[in-house]
Amino acid sequence: MDSESELVQQPLSAAARSAPLFTRVVTFGRLEAASFVHSCIYTALLICAFVLNKPEPATFVLGLSHGLLWIGMSLTCIAATRWRVIPFWLAVCVAVLGGLGPFFGSIGFIYEFRRRRQLSPITR
Repeated sequence: MDSESELVQQPLSAAARSAPLFTRVVTFGRLEAASFVHSCIYTALLICAFVLNKPEPATFVLGLSHGLLWIGMSLTCIAATRWRVIPFWLAVCVAVLGGLGPFFGSIGFIYEFRRRRQLSPITR
């Protein structure tokens, strides 16, 4: 066997096989929608905790939802950066500043959406 045929017949790596599936499932629009949902859940949590005097299954459920969504959004946005779905600065906004509040990520998605709209050719 020559080395050229060995290179051609090597199977794809796991990362190369998962890229098309990942970019079909994780899109900019879906991440943006998830960020807005996360911001709404966080707003409801703040209202329950500070305005409504901590009603107890609601505060727990909203807090747990916020925590799990933040972890999921952070990991997904970091992976989305690797596959060039979103820019690195937006993943940092979601993962790092999202610990203070998910509003930073939502504002970042709005900014990036407007930037992409300005850069794309106008289709009417």
